[in-house]
Amino acid sequence: MSNNNSVVIKSNKYGIVVRLDETLPYNELLEEIAKKFKESEKFFKDAKMVLSFEGRKLTNEEEQDILNVISENSKIHIVCIVDEDEQREEKFKKTLEDKLNDVGARDGQFYKGTLRSGQVLESETSLVILGDVNPGAKVISKGNIIILGALKGNVYAGAAGNNSSFVVALEMNPVQIRIGDVIARSSDETRKIMGNEPKISYVEDGNIYIEPITKSVLNDIKL
Repeated sequence: MSNNNSVVIKSNKYGIVVRLDETLPYNELLEEIAKKFKESEKFFKDAKMVLSFEGRKLTNEEEQDILNVISENSKIHIVCIVDEDEQREEKFKKTLEDKLNDVGARDGQFYKGTLRSGQVLESETSLVILGDVNPGAKVISKGNIIILGALKGNVYAGAAGNNSSFVVALEMNPVQIRIGDVIARSSDETRKIMGNEPKISYVEDGNIYIEPITKSVLNDIKL
């Protein structure tokens, strides 16, 4: 039988952590999740939240089941799921760094250091920055921009009009991204929930998209 502590919801202004009992049978767990979110519906209302799980290992299918249960029993909009698996995150980060360092070695230049407010860095080729791009700083490249650090300023990739260029950062919280002829700005609210996982930004169908780096995304990068 389930108990009141088999599913515990912890939240702050931007995110929810759901702690799950690892011993409770799966079907009972889903029932308890439905109950808890139904009881919390008035509290969360239609908030946009980041979600993470702890206490129990979940498959992708189980995560999707739980998202469906939350959707059916509340009006919360889940923006993304934050992965708490530190070993997997570290492996993705290492793969990303190795792959993108190789890109820079073959076709681009390196810049080591943090770019501060008012600084502008320009490159005729792809650019790998070993450091952060702070608010008020700007990076312009005719190729790709790869930031092995935090992006919190402005970037302009594909400055010669190449919409196939991309921007990668280990922490993606830009004020503005421009790729080729397409421009996107991030609101203060969006930057607060972006998280600090590696992400890639690219153009598709005339829009700029930002999504987490995965092995499949790395394999799809066209150089």
